Amino acid sequence: MTASTGNAVPNRSERWRWLLYVTAALAGAMLTFVGARAQQKASDDATFRRLIESYCAAWSTGNAEAPAKFYAKENGLVFYDVAPFAYHSWKEYHDGVQKEFLDTAESIKLTAGKDLKVTRRGMIAWTTVPMHLTEKSKDGKTAEIDLRYTGIWEKRGANWVLVHEHLSTPMAGS
Repeated sequence: MTASTGNAVPNRSERWRWLLYVTAALAGAMLTFVGARAQQKASDDATFRRLIESYCAAWSTGNAEAPAKFYAKENGLVFYDVAPFAYHSWKEYHDGVQKEFLDTAESIKLTAGKDLKVTRRGMIAWTTVPMHLTEKSKDGKTAEIDLRYTGIWEKRGANWVLVHEHLSTPMAGS
């Protein structure tokens, strides 16, 4: 007498059906991931475009208090500027830029270019964008300066703050 154990080996069509389901599930997961990533990138681009525009408007007030909200405040953070070379805290940056630049200006206007690049890794993001500065000094002179800007941002709570930035200007003739 032989005992019937049933069909222990799935037939070929059942294996292909299972493979098709797994392939469809993986493809769906990949499409979802790619779509979510693209949506996050678009959201980051819009967020940082607004931040950069607000940052420029704040510096254009001519008062270093206005852009303070964009900066982390702990000591030891480095901010590179066109002159002088570096500041080592927000307080140092605030006081130095106010005295050396803003107090001597009748008006300034800082504008960001269109070529904003945003790269984000979790709670850290870095931005690069060309900027243009127009300054009219109290002695009546006007200066037009093209700048390169890089900002390193950290998400703290609901806000993004600068933990490092680098402003530079191309050398004359370049």
